Amino acid sequence: MTGDDARTLNHLLDALDTAGEGEQVSVQDILDEVGERSIMPVVLAVSILLVSPLSGVPGVPTLSAMVLLLLVGQAVAGRRHLWLPGILGRRCIPRSRLHMATGWLRRPATWFDTHSHPRLRVLAQNPLRRIALAFCLVLPLTWPFLEFLPFFTSFGAGAVALIAFGLLTRDGYFLIAGYGVATSILVSAAFLVQAAT
Repeated sequence: MTGDDARTLNHLLDALDTAGEGEQVSVQDILDEVGERSIMPVVLAVSILLVSPLSGVPGVPTLSAMVLLLLVGQAVAGRRHLWLPGILGRRCIPRSRLHMATGWLRRPATWFDTHSHPRLRVLAQNPLRRIALAFCLVLPLTWPFLEFLPFFTSFGAGAVALIAFGLLTRDGYFLIAGYGVATSILVSAAFLVQAAT
C-alpha cells in the first residue's frame, strides 16, 4: 500500500483481507501487506481490528498492545522502516476471524472515508504530531490489564484508530475526536485502578 491507498480505511481493509496465505495470518503477514515502510497505516490496521469483535479473543488485546508500543515507539524515534521481533511477527490469528472483523468494519470504514479530508492540518504536523503519538503510546499500556473488559479495549483501540486516521488523512477533526475518547478512557482507567486499590 502506498500513496492515497494508505489513507483510506477500505483500502486498508482490502490489504488485511489479502494478507498472507493459508488459514492463519501472522502479524508479519499484515506488515508485509500493508507496507513496512509506513508506520501509521500499520498502527491504524492493528487498532481498527481491535475495534471489531476480535477484541474479545483472549490474548489479542495484549498482543496488539505490544505490537503498537513497538511501532509507535519507532515512529517517535523517527525510524523509517518497521521492525518487530520474530516472537511477535510469528503470532497468528485465524483467517476466518480476520475476515469476520474486516467485514464488520466495512460500513463504518466507508463513512470515515467519505467524511475525511485535510482540515486543521497543523494538528497533524510536528510538534503537535508528537502529542498524537504520545496518546498512541499510553493507551495500549492499559489493555493487558483490562483485557477482561473487551468493550474497554475496543474503545481504547477506537481512540488510537481515530488518532492514526487523523494523522494519515491530516484531518484535525478526527484527531480531536480521538483525543476526546482517549481522555475519557484514561480517566476511566485511573478511576478503575483507584477503586481496585
